[in-house]
Formats: sequence, C-alpha cells, structure tokens
Amino acid sequence: MALKIEMLRCFAAVARTGKLSEAALQLNRTPSAVSMMLKQLEEHLGEPLFKTDRKNRLTALGSFALEQAERELYQFDSTVHAIESFANAQHGHVRVAAVPSVAATVLPRAITEFLNRFPGVQIELRDMDSTTILHELSRGRVDIGIATAGLSASTLHCEDLLSDQFGLICSAHHPLANLDQDLTWEMISQHPFIANNLSRVITAPAFQRLHSGATLSVHNITSLLAMVRAELGVTILPEMALKTVSSEDFVFTPLPESPPERQIHLLRNADSPASPAARELESQIFATVSEFEMEKAL
Repeated sequence: MALKIEMLRCFAAVARTGKLSEAALQLNRTPSAVSMMLKQLEEHLGEPLFKTDRKNRLTALGSFALEQAERELYQFDSTVHAIESFANAQHGHVRVAAVPSVAATVLPRAITEFLNRFPGVQIELRDMDSTTILHELSRGRVDIGIATAGLSASTLHCEDLLSDQFGLICSAHHPLANLDQDLTWEMISQHPFIANNLSRVITAPAFQRLHSGATLSVHNITSLLAMVRAELGVTILPEMALKTVSSEDFVFTPLPESPPERQIHLLRNADSPASPAARELESQIFATVSEFEMEKAL
C-alpha cells in the first residue's frame, strides 16, 4: 500500500493534538475513521508511531515521521494554494505591450480596475510601436499586445479593440488651427509637413504627395509632437495620439475625404493559451474601451 497525503495529514493532526477526537474535529472526520487511517499507516511502516494508545507520546519513529510529514504537508498545501491562486487569477505575471496612445489613455483605468480585483497579480507594461509589438509577441516576450495588426500578425490571435480617426495636428498658434472653412489637402500642402509611420496607411494621392515631399520625418510620437509644438510643421496622426500630451498646445482637425481609421487590435500568441490572469486583464481592457466609447457618445 502506498502512502497517501491524507494519511500523513491524519497522523500529524493526532500527533499535534494528542487526542483522536480533537484530530477528528480538525479533519472533519469521525474518530473511528481517523483511528483506522492511523492504523493503516502504522501497519505500512511496521512499527508503532505512539508509545501508548492515548496518542500523547511519540515513538522515535513517530517523532521523525511527524517532522517529515509536517514538511511535506506544508509543501503540498503551498503548491495547491499556488495552483488554485493562479487558476483564479489571484497570482501571476502578465506582460503587456501597447502603442503609446492606448498605454496613456485606456490602460491606466483598465489596470487600476484590474488590480483592485486582483491585487496579487504583477503587470509589466511597455509602450512601443506596432511593428515592435508584433516582433515581441512572435518571440513569446509579451503576453498581450495592443497594436495595429499587419500581415505579419497572421499567426497571432487577433481581436478588434478600437478604431481611431486620423486628422491634421498643428500648433494651437498655427494658421490652420482656427479655420472658418473645411480643411482641404491644398491648404495642408501650403505648409511644411512632418512625416511619420502611423499615417502611412492613408492612401489618398494628395496625402502620398505630402508624405513623399516631407523634408522631416519623425518616428517617435513624443518627439514628433515636440516638433509640431515648435511649429516646424504640421503632421497627421490618429486623434488618440493627442491624449498623451497637453491638448491645449495642439489643434486636431479631421482630414478631408474621411480616410480610413486606424484600427487597434488586441493580440496574443495563438499557440500558447493565455493564463487566467491574462484572460481577466484582456476582459478588463475590452470593458474599459466600452466605457470610453459610451462616455464619448454622451
């Protein structure tokens, strides 16, 4: 007969209390069931664990067995607790990579709500461009990615998260900041243009001419907006990009001809199932986006 963890738990309870009845109460069993399990353990070992039938004095084997049993029970209970906590999203480590506009707007609220419910989970957040996020996801360095999915994301699990309107961004003191008429591509072309990677998805020929003729190209959003603030030119970005800075310094104007919106996706590796904590965080991110959209509609 193989030793079972419940045998050790039964023996340890009897050894600590010195009485079958008290041990039975602790274990939520009958005294006869406890006595039978203890007898089975002693028969397996071939020697008694207690010096008398009163169970209040241990033999040498009993003392050694109690020391080993308590160590094993502690390890077993700790392991079970860790597994259950992980399964219930009470513990874990979730790595998130998001484009800066989402990292600065949606995620602060989403993570606050999440940690209020699951304070034992560790979250590691990095903001980076979509291409880098896809690269990190493909190598398993990120659990959740929030980015614009491209063709290279075909091996990833992908869900639509939100969309973002493109528009002209200029300094609050720029001539295009306070127009009394609709913006046109011709108006934009009369001013220095700062190119960036985010707006490359716009296919309008007038925009393509602006982009190819730009003498300044900036890839970092913070640096790009600093250039616009310094009135080195105007640029075109999704509206959420302004949420990362003081919007009083800039003016956002919708583009002519309503170009396609930027689509943001929630991504994860399709070959690796998400941990319970990651699944809960994903749900919270979607809920937070819904809250933002409702607030925007009011």
